[in-house]
Amino acid sequence: MSLESVRLSQLRTLVAIADCGNFSEAALRLGISQSAVSHAIASLEEELGVVLLSRGRHGATLTPVGDRVLTHAQEMLRLLEQIGREANVSKGLQGGMVRVASFRSAATHILPGVIAEFHKRYPGIAVTIMEHRRDDSVEQELREGRADVGLSCMPLTSEFDAWELLRDEYIVLFPPQAKVPTTITWADIEKYPLILPPPTDYCSVLIRGHLTRLELPINATYEIIEDSTIVSMVSQGLGVTIMARLAAQPLPAEIQSRSLPVRLERVIQATTLADALHPPAVYAFLEVLRSIAQARLLAYTGTVSAAMTSN
Repeated sequence: MSLESVRLSQLRTLVAIADCGNFSEAALRLGISQSAVSHAIASLEEELGVVLLSRGRHGATLTPVGDRVLTHAQEMLRLLEQIGREANVSKGLQGGMVRVASFRSAATHILPGVIAEFHKRYPGIAVTIMEHRRDDSVEQELREGRADVGLSCMPLTSEFDAWELLRDEYIVLFPPQAKVPTTITWADIEKYPLILPPPTDYCSVLIRGHLTRLELPINATYEIIEDSTIVSMVSQGLGVTIMARLAAQPLPAEIQSRSLPVRLERVIQATTLADALHPPAVYAFLEVLRSIAQARLLAYTGTVSAAMTSN
């Protein structure tokens, strides 16, 4: 048995399962897929040569040896946090740079407020944003060392550490003159030409998969890449679209928005490369992101919800 191959991400996964009681909730907490959770535990058990968890229909429970290993794993993660804090105190936070890669709507609506607050606390640290159309480009920036922090809504592999920032609801946008009830049905949507991103776009994959699961036809009259172009086309009465609420902002006052008959949402995550050694500036940025982003985004969500109700 070689303990050198044991990864911190595996220990974090074990702790999350112990806290949540099952693999699916642990995956949600960690912001990774359930298969990634299963792989992390299976590889950890293989490397240690012991069974850590008993799996069953009602969840996962620690074996006796798993319970003992959990205690050490929790202590290791606690010590790692202490190491990071000691390094920050020793090196100081008077300078440095944080490189953030993000998809467009998150870069537009999430990062500016976070960066403004970060600069108030750490005026000597620079922050750069790399904006991408595709989420897999964000992953690539992290993987190749060109970014320190990423904002993504795609499922991530175990090579990344991630935590949930926001659940962004998909809504339906109707033209100004459309007669739309407060609560819509799929028939209300099917009355109009459908405008969607191309099938390879991740948001389009989510939308099309949602409609397929509900056994609804997918007949996009227009396939448009840019969100702003889609919103403009809806404004001109050329059709309706299904779009993430964050991506739709700023929404023209004349466009009508409604919730889907069956809810669909994307999970926006903050992510870093697992087990990467970051400078103090990056840890400071993550701390600010954790502490203020959720409150600001909850306030934003409430504002948008109120606007939808008034429509």
